[in-house]
Amino acid sequence: MEKDPIRSNERYERLLRAAQSLPPVATAVAHPCDEISLKGAVEAARLGLIEPILVGPPARIREVARKAGLDISAFPLKGSSHSHDSAEKAVELVREGKAEALMKGSLHTDELMGAVVARDSGIRTARRISHCFVMDVPGYKDPLIVTDAAVNIAPDLADKVDIVQNAIELGHALQFAEVRVAILSAMETVNPKVLSTIEAAALCKMADRGQITGGILDGPLALDNAINEEAAAIKQIVSPVAGRANVLVVPDLEAGNMLAKSLSFLAGADAAGIVLGARVPIILTSRADTVVSRLASCAVASLVADARRQSAAAAIR
Repeated sequence: MEKDPIRSNERYERLLRAAQSLPPVATAVAHPCDEISLKGAVEAARLGLIEPILVGPPARIREVARKAGLDISAFPLKGSSHSHDSAEKAVELVREGKAEALMKGSLHTDELMGAVVARDSGIRTARRISHCFVMDVPGYKDPLIVTDAAVNIAPDLADKVDIVQNAIELGHALQFAEVRVAILSAMETVNPKVLSTIEAAALCKMADRGQITGGILDGPLALDNAINEEAAAIKQIVSPVAGRANVLVVPDLEAGNMLAKSLSFLAGADAAGIVLGARVPIILTSRADTVVSRLASCAVASLVADARRQSAAAAIR
């Protein structure tokens, strides 16, 4: 499907402008040893989104920069021996307070996340770590957060509480006027034989009781009546979320991955990826992502880091 370049550019410009109004985020870039990951970091720095600290084998990084014609002379370079070592040293920079964000380079996701969740040397918090896609879908009036499509394989109810809360806080960081969360299933009625419908109902009641805060929840909802007001009306679903959700919480990783990729490859959506629930936002891009997607992910991380700074300052006051 052909994208509308004006619409896409306008949304990206709005996101980038919001991030560029903030101080650049010191970001540990783990193993940027191919052209696209290094170029993404360099371009994000040029736009004032991040201040990269390059972590990897120095000779390899310099050779990539030379071949790609990239000037990395202004960036600190922390040497490592290999990709696992890069992940550990990037996480160490966060633990030392030298980085406010973490960015995946050309290493495997499992390598980076293994260092993030390591019991003694990682950067976990009490919150479950989860992934969010921030998607710009042609024809849909709002940016759309899809979670979790990359980290939690088969989350249980307790996991989903954190997944939902992470997504709500991301919505606030992105300055959503109202965070409307649809808990997705294959149907919009509670069916004892379909676990996702029971968990959706439980999550909504937990929000009613203040166990999840900051957003408006409804579920179970099927995808059509979560994002299409006419479909919701035909099913006679009356709620502030149905037909106008801006957060979609999927039952499991398989459903989320297929939904996100369907939106990208069939609907022409752009996507920025971010991991939440750790001490700092993690820019978790795919090796197939374009530089544009990497920049959007950096902008999202910048907004999340700023929201955390403001929250910490408010707590001190």
